[in-house]
Amino acid sequence: MQISKKVIESATVLVLALAMVITAVTSNGVYAVENTQTASDTQLEENGIAGFAVAMNEYELESADYLDSLISVEREATNMVAASAEDVSIEAQDADLSEEQTDVEADDDAETAEPEETLTAEEQDWQDKLMADVKDFLYVRTKADADSEIVGKLYKGDRALVKKQGDEWTKIASGSVKGYVKNEYCVFGQDAYTYAKKHCDTVAKVTIDGLRVRKSPAEDAGVVKTVVAGDEFKVNKKANKTDGWVAVKVDGDTCYVSADYVTLSLDTGKAVTIEEEIAAQKAEEEQKAAEAQKAATSNSSSSSNGQTTSTSTTQNSSLAASADEETLLAALVQCEAGGQGVQCMTAVGAVVVNRVRSGSYPNSIYNVIYQRGQFGPASSGRLESRLASGVSSSARQAARAALSGSDPTGGAKSFKLASSGHAGVVIGPIVFY
Repeated sequence: MQISKKVIESATVLVLALAMVITAVTSNGVYAVENTQTASDTQLEENGIAGFAVAMNEYELESADYLDSLISVEREATNMVAASAEDVSIEAQDADLSEEQTDVEADDDAETAEPEETLTAEEQDWQDKLMADVKDFLYVRTKADADSEIVGKLYKGDRALVKKQGDEWTKIASGSVKGYVKNEYCVFGQDAYTYAKKHCDTVAKVTIDGLRVRKSPAEDAGVVKTVVAGDEFKVNKKANKTDGWVAVKVDGDTCYVSADYVTLSLDTGKAVTIEEEIAAQKAEEEQKAAEAQKAATSNSSSSSNGQTTSTSTTQNSSLAASADEETLLAALVQCEAGGQGVQCMTAVGAVVVNRVRSGSYPNSIYNVIYQRGQFGPASSGRLESRLASGVSSSARQAARAALSGSDPTGGAKSFKLASSGHAGVVIGPIVFY
């Protein structure tokens, strides 16, 4: 726009200059003619025809001078126009160069721009999750309203699926709980993942049968125990890290397993309903009462390490179960205590029944047996193999006895090898507690 204005101004100056020159030439011509006429008259009077010729010659000389001046002005004007045009061309080239430079800079910026950070599969899994950032627990309500009914609790370390996130409240699902939580007490997505890594345990799950747990991170280190697929251990985060090995906690000690044969995951919890929490509290109270009664009425003989050998069986009320559940229980007791006698197998079955009754575990035979990380045969596939090949008559007899209320353990809900030294009731090679 500025360039065009300059050209117009130059052209205007040229026109004005030409007009002035023409006017000057015309005026001079008239003046010359008048002067010439006067001179001619004078010369004619004095010299005759010769005077007129002289006057004409002087007029021609003056006219030639003005024509030269005009030509000079025209040349200067032409040069000005050409210079203006050249300036326009140069400025246009500069503009094109500036555009090219801008494009190059834009291309450079595009090339130097850092690529977006790629999230791991585990990080991606956390993008629609949240955790309660609280000291104890966070109420889950039926509506996005602080005055609405409480349907559950999201404890510290519990994870929930984000169904719909709002400005102040978020709809979540966790365990059996569905409802709303206040955003200000939660962390979301990547922040929730970071929070979980800081506040939750990491669990190592065994992926093969026969994995050796060693005293130190070396292939020639002493073997503490051998485990099967599905077994889980808490990872000792404070232990020194060694490539190819994972430090795990075994009965309070730090041991090591090969990193090639375990998978690591964060041990996050899930929300509980109010009903589930009440049932768990009731079960805990019942367990304490049973332990007190056991201590008062036990006819067992005590040993120096706190283990006792069972000499009596408690008779409880029977537990209703389908034929499939009875078969499933029989298969489990055969996997865990097959060949150890009916009493030992009955004790294993009693542990399952006691868990179903407690309220702190799932409320069915099937769900108790297949609860994550509880019974090795269920997670390793050995239980399915036993079901496929059939169960023994002694195992089925033990399962029926346990379902009928027979309990040689005195209310135990767990068991392990007696060689572990754990306190409890010893039946065969197993201690129940």
